[in-house]
Amino acid sequence: MTTRAGSADLPLHGGRVPHWLGARMSALGAVMAEAIVLEYGRDEFLRRLAHPFWFQSFGAVIGMDWHSSGITTSVIGALKRGLGPKARELGIHVCGGRGRHSRATPAELLAVAERTGLDGDALARASRLVAKVDSAAVQDGFELYLHGFVVTDDGRWTVIQQGMNGERRQARRYHWLSEGLESFVDSPHAAVEGRGQGTIVNLADRRAAASRTGQVALLAELGPDRIVAEALKLDGGGAGQPAPTPEPQPAQPLLPHLVMPRHEEVRPETVVARRLHGALAAAAERGPVDFPDLLMTPGVGARTVLSLAMVAEVLHGAPCRFSDPARFSLAHGGKDRHPYPVPTAVYDRTIAVMKSALRKARLGEAEELAALRRLDDQARRLEAVAEGPSVDAFMARERRMSPACGGRSVFGWEKGESDVAGPAA
Repeated sequence: MTTRAGSADLPLHGGRVPHWLGARMSALGAVMAEAIVLEYGRDEFLRRLAHPFWFQSFGAVIGMDWHSSGITTSVIGALKRGLGPKARELGIHVCGGRGRHSRATPAELLAVAERTGLDGDALARASRLVAKVDSAAVQDGFELYLHGFVVTDDGRWTVIQQGMNGERRQARRYHWLSEGLESFVDSPHAAVEGRGQGTIVNLADRRAAASRTGQVALLAELGPDRIVAEALKLDGGGAGQPAPTPEPQPAQPLLPHLVMPRHEEVRPETVVARRLHGALAAAAERGPVDFPDLLMTPGVGARTVLSLAMVAEVLHGAPCRFSDPARFSLAHGGKDRHPYPVPTAVYDRTIAVMKSALRKARLGEAEELAALRRLDDQARRLEAVAEGPSVDAFMARERRMSPACGGRSVFGWEKGESDVAGPAA
């Protein structure tokens, strides 16, 4: 099995997550993580985090900018804040982060080990080695600046780290999973794949074993000064000498690799419309049956159930369902008004429903969690036949309704009265 689970290329994007959104992201992210653990177990949660398309969709559904590099920092931060108070209960510990938080990862892992009885030195070593492989052994032009390490009480872990290429205004995210780990340096990646951007040095490839061995032997025999001198002699030398014919190399399997566009706006081509229509139809059909109490609440209607349908898909969907992460931004919008301002009234109701479902499930009353699963099942069944508005029309309507739904962005509250009739939030 492979340990490098995938990668993602993202445009660099500045700005900060405002507190009013960050608090909501932490609350919804934590409750969704807890639901996954309750339904599928901790190992499955780690596998989800290690999948680049799922990770991007998860970040979008909790309200972060759907396409940007900031989704990585924001998701790691939201999970660290949200799951921190539940670490002992769930047995999941989120360590590291961006900048100085990244450098503190080994110390945090040692603290986790002291509380849980894990081998802290081994975890800290794994953290350092994973970072070294993606920063030194694989030289692809991206300098690491974020390192998140999620570990469970039984010692299994996933790592999400991100590098920056300032010249190209691009970030690259790397996902690792401890499951099946055999070696950090002998092909831990199933592949290193992305847009062609020049020559990549990959000393972690199994085919580079002879090179690694030779480098160590050369260092021991000659020392660093002699190696530098010999390298200077070789620089530009060998003119007229025929290059050796390279031996044919076996093909490597491809990992999931996500490439996000530079444009901020959600465009129709970034969303699979039939999946959106399935969620809309399921919200209308299952809402009155499965969420009657919710729909009786003043000001709450099919719009909240639509958000719940998208949350349910992130909880239960198969990997192939996350090929269009932009679609999940249609649940709770984005801080920069792309695809539209965050509908805070809808967002708060989504959190309330999820918290209620989890609270009851822990007491043995799993009906509300089961209702979310049925909502997701129905959305998938209806995709083939459901019809609905175009993606552009849906987003335009959401923008018009934004004031009535508590629309808010980094630019402030949306003002004015909604000029469109439709279901309540």
